Amino acid sequence: MEKYQEAREKSLKCLNIADHMLTMTYPLVRDSKLLVAVMENLFLAQANALAAILYWERLYKRIPPFHDNFESKLNLFRSYIIKKYNVSAGYIGLLQEVKELIYEHKQSAIEFSRKNRFVIASDDYRLKTLSMKQMKDILQKTKLFIEQILTLLEENERSVRKVH
Repeated sequence: MEKYQEAREKSLKCLNIADHMLTMTYPLVRDSKLLVAVMENLFLAQANALAAILYWERLYKRIPPFHDNFESKLNLFRSYIIKKYNVSAGYIGLLQEVKELIYEHKQSAIEFSRKNRFVIASDDYRLKTLSMKQMKDILQKTKLFIEQILTLLEENERSVRKVH
């Protein structure tokens, strides 16, 4: 199995986990700490979708080699993929927003639950909150992003099969 196929499968798996946690588990348990797990799975789904299209392009030597880290992949996506495939640049903001939330969570000094929200406090007490509504919004946008990436991959695979 090619690297892009593995990344595509991981992306779908993480998306399904996040979706299930948000729509099935969270309403039953009502523990706002689950929102962090949802966010982490959404990030992994996004990052793997990003990797899938980049690995595809790299397989056919259409983009230069890249480091296997999020920033490097995001920069290549911004430089090559958005223009080539006419992907909405708004997805860059989505990817950065979720990445920033993950970073804030990892760096946070204090975290607590309040009124069905998960609150992340930085060292200087700037607060970020995670809510069910916010995670549903990110989930919907992530689904659209991944759907567009998978469509691009399928179209590319079909065009390559026609040539061979």
